Amino acid sequence: MATVHTFPLGPLETNCYVVVYGGEAVAVDPGGDPGELVAFLNKEKATLTHILITHLHFDHIYGGKALADATGAKVHANPGDAFLMETEVGKGGFMGLPLVPEFQYAELRPGTAEFAGLCCEILPTPGHTPGSLSFHFPDLGCVFVGDLVFYRSVGRSDFPGGSHETLLHSVREHIFPLPEGTVLYPGHGPETTVGDEKNHNPYFAGF
Repeated sequence: MATVHTFPLGPLETNCYVVVYGGEAVAVDPGGDPGELVAFLNKEKATLTHILITHLHFDHIYGGKALADATGAKVHANPGDAFLMETEVGKGGFMGLPLVPEFQYAELRPGTAEFAGLCCEILPTPGHTPGSLSFHFPDLGCVFVGDLVFYRSVGRSDFPGGSHETLLHSVREHIFPLPEGTVLYPGHGPETTVGDEKNHNPYFAGF
């Protein structure tokens, strides 16, 4: 049985998620020191196979290099966000925060893939950033949405490459058509569901 575990990491307590299934695991958005996460994997005797990045903002990638070095898993991200690594919101330094340790990543594109033995639909969900991706695991009934949509709110669109209208379109086009019971795991704050946000999120009143 697959399980989802949450680790708030880094200076902004970004939710890093770990899905464990059959002795393997996949991590989403390691936003800080992954020591606690690595200890958990060792305790579970789970091998980390992939590190997935929803978007290349500093608070979602601070722990990318350290986690890759500790586990041997590769980081995977959308090169559509590569330009952000030349800005403070990508490479760090924003609000006086430290720089992001440099790491290599493999290209991740929208489509269907398998991570830790589980089918994943990689959804294009731009708006917060141009290359933002969401990871839908239909067998788990959940989707990891990064900073696209939160409990009763949506992600910022005032950073480089952001677009409020594009973000709203992404939610309507790729998230709200999922089954209403689908759990949304956001980059910050509590989890919610498709149905809950469709019916109660003020940014989508009347959807």
